[in-house]
Amino acid sequence: MMEVEGIYTEVFECSERKEGSGGADSLMVSSTLSLAPLVDSSPSVRRSQPILITSNRMKGSDSYSSSVPSIPNPFPELCSLAKSPLLISSLPPESSQKHLIKVYGEDNHCKSVWVSRRATAREVCHLLVHQAHCSDQESWALFEHHPTLALERCLEDHEVVLEVQATWSLKGDTRLTFCKNYAKYEFFRNPTLFFPESMISDSADVSKGMTSSELIQNLLRSGTCPEIQGFLHIKEPSRKAWKKIYFFLRRSGLYSSTKGSSKEPRHLQCVADLDNLNVYTVVNSRKLYGAPTDFSFCIKPSRNPSRVQDLKILCAENEQTRTCWTSAFRLFKHGKQLQSNYQLSKSTPRSLEGSPLTDLKAESSLVAMDFSGKAGGRVIQNPTEAQTVELEEGQAWRKREALRGSLPAVNSAARLSSIHKTQPWFHGGVSRKEAERLIEKQGLVDGMFLIRGSQQHEQCFVLSLCYQLKTKHYLVIPFDNGGRKYYTIDDGATLFIDLLQLVEFHQINKGILPVCLKHPCVCITL
Repeated sequence: MMEVEGIYTEVFECSERKEGSGGADSLMVSSTLSLAPLVDSSPSVRRSQPILITSNRMKGSDSYSSSVPSIPNPFPELCSLAKSPLLISSLPPESSQKHLIKVYGEDNHCKSVWVSRRATAREVCHLLVHQAHCSDQESWALFEHHPTLALERCLEDHEVVLEVQATWSLKGDTRLTFCKNYAKYEFFRNPTLFFPESMISDSADVSKGMTSSELIQNLLRSGTCPEIQGFLHIKEPSRKAWKKIYFFLRRSGLYSSTKGSSKEPRHLQCVADLDNLNVYTVVNSRKLYGAPTDFSFCIKPSRNPSRVQDLKILCAENEQTRTCWTSAFRLFKHGKQLQSNYQLSKSTPRSLEGSPLTDLKAESSLVAMDFSGKAGGRVIQNPTEAQTVELEEGQAWRKREALRGSLPAVNSAARLSSIHKTQPWFHGGVSRKEAERLIEKQGLVDGMFLIRGSQQHEQCFVLSLCYQLKTKHYLVIPFDNGGRKYYTIDDGATLFIDLLQLVEFHQINKGILPVCLKHPCVCITL
């Protein structure tokens, strides 16, 4: 090795002298003449020799490092793959049957979760409820949303999520949204509201003396639906015009009449088969599709990618008519499976203890009591007396809460001005139309509500409440009484120190509202 190193040194020095005197050409010639005989005359120099040098250095470094005493790791749990939550969350599960899906919240933030190949919408919702630390486990749902086409539908609890995603176009922007849906099975609880008698087909079997309500309830218990009929507007293909046609919805499919409202077989034309389609709600149909009303829905094939030419967009006159048609579509397609899903949803355990949003018990389980006597409480049997006691108790409760909230002026003003901002039912300064859209998406059920800031009246708020498939809006105004600021919705007849007290009061008492506040319209962050 010493001899070889000397030869390399001599050649390098010779090259430097040539470079200083003769230029670049002389350098190239001298370098070639000096290195060529070196390779031929030194067969002991091999190309693998640098590997030996590297291994010697590694040995030296090993010996050096072995002489240094080892330092114990103070955080072994951070370096363990089995115990590190950061590493586990970013790696796929050990099972190869797991698949990654992306779910969006109503704030447009998404979350990726690992699910099994046969995971249903109900199972994915339970997983998201657990990961998002939701206060309750009821009425959550997955929505299939097509932003470009402005279509959305609630996935049934038994639908396999990966099979639904397999029908989407790879180039589309379709996504899953996780939110509340209180109206998913509301037609089982209040069938007469969802299926008005005027829309039930005359061919339904009413010859046995049953009323329309009894007929609907019997059909729903058996997992079917009455035949529905009525006028709908339909968008003509490749045209912007809408045509009003009489439709019939039966178990075999959707039919239209070519002659008025005639249901004779020669006048009926099949529009769609229920087995191979899904029904969607159309968002902002007036602007995008030129619909005559805002109550539009769409039927499209479930197996083909979403194309505008494959859509059949229908438009109803009001929300009750649209809800009747969409609910009938679901019942005819899924049958008894929906009844099973409904029974399973009622058995879902609740975890609402200690939550201010706990649903109140049914009115049938509440009993009016009088504890004014010394012998203990008594049940108030007289309805008039019970109503009077309820009114007096509500007023006394309001006075007690007002005294309890009597704090120094500075601290009280700061507390009262911001206490509602932490509540899930407060939605800031959203518009009237956006509030109606949020309530409609989470289910048009009686008692669904939210509170928002008024855009027309300064320092005022608006209580948006759903009743009989319609959203009503009540102005909450500030009211000065005795130098203190209160809120009221009945021109000062009932005063509240803040919006939280207003909501808690109307969860028990209707007041001027048509129904008590039951279901807050909430938006969670995944």
